[in-house]
Amino acid sequence: MSANYKVKVNKDFEAILSENDISTTDIIKTPDSKFHIINDNQSYLSEILESDFNNKKYTVKVNSNTYEVDISNSLDMMISEMGFSIGASKQVNSIKSPMPGLIIDIQVEVGQTVKEDDYLLVLEAMKMENIITSPREGTIKSIAVTKGDAVDKGKLLIEFE
Repeated sequence: MSANYKVKVNKDFEAILSENDISTTDIIKTPDSKFHIINDNQSYLSEILESDFNNKKYTVKVNSNTYEVDISNSLDMMISEMGFSIGASKQVNSIKSPMPGLIIDIQVEVGQTVKEDDYLLVLEAMKMENIITSPREGTIKSIAVTKGDAVDKGKLLIEFE
């Protein structure tokens, strides 16, 4: 199986490149950290102005024109086809009780803005206090429990806007 790459240029043009497409392109690095490219008998002078290797995003100058380039490999494309986002954090909109227990403290109010890892409430289970923290930044939409409530596993505790 040959590798394919999806190249998106300036967020409005997409192309799928195969290993064969890439191998038939002559690319020579020049001493001044630029590149001379020959493809289909056309000559191009290029330079990478900015690179974000982890996110596969580059700013490239080709023959005096500047382009924003995003590159996805075969794995990235497969993950996207499955409906997942690459590099995106999970958006948690509600917190449910991880186990049965008793709510012994609530530190937030409806409408309050919280940051990731902020202390939200304490759930006592099997004689242990479990501090429930915020999984993300956001605003508290609703609190479905009160201090002293007994909760079952999976019970809604807090919702985010």
